[in-house]
Parts: sequence; structure tokens; C-alpha cells
Amino acid sequence: MKILLSNASPDPIYEQIARQIRTQILSGELAEGEGLPSIRALARDLQISVITTKRAYEELEREGLVNTVGGKGTFVADQNPQFLREKKMKAVEEKLAEAVDQARLLGVGPEQLAEMLRLLYGSGD
Repeated sequence: MKILLSNASPDPIYEQIARQIRTQILSGELAEGEGLPSIRALARDLQISVITTKRAYEELEREGLVNTVGGKGTFVADQNPQFLREKKMKAVEEKLAEAVDQARLLGVGPEQLAEMLRLLYGSGD
């Protein structure tokens, strides 16, 4: 499992960790049942506080993406295909919302934005 932290990011470290693990789970890079590093091992590898890694794992557990088994570790949860699709759709919606916000700031209208999306998507219609 690869995690890169950025000191320049405005996001807290625990959110950076949770986001990257979430992405790896949703993309299938981390498979159902796969074990995650222990909280202490991840903290040591990233040279951060154990409390920070614990908070990231707790957030992922609240989302239903991982399960923690006392004395055994934290594992990628079995994923319901509909749940996974909803999570992926939510991620797309969040990115599109960011694009809409940027478009508004630049004075780009909905028609122009839709045309950009069509071109980027490759439909050309």
C-alpha cells in the first residue's frame, strides 16, 4: 500500500491517508479481505503520530470500507457492488462540483461547460 503525504496540502494528514486508502479500495487496488498495515506500522512508515493513523482508519471504518478485528488487524471490508458504485458516483459528483465552482469563478456558462465535458469524455456529440 502506497501513501504519499504532502505538507503543502491544506488537508489534515489523516484525511490525506483516508482519501488515498479509499481510492485504492474503490479502484480495486486493495482487494476485499486484504490486510492493511497496523496503525503503529503505518505511523512508523509515514513518520507521523499513531493518533493520526488511528483517526484515518476510524474514518474508513465509519464509511464501511474497512473492518478492524481486535488482535488481528484492519482489513478491507467486503463490498456490496451497489455500495461501491454509489461511492464512485459520489466521488465523480464531488469532482464535477469542483469543476462547476471553477467554471463559475471564470464566467464559464453551463452550455460551455457541458461542451467541455463532452469533448473531454470523447463522445463528440
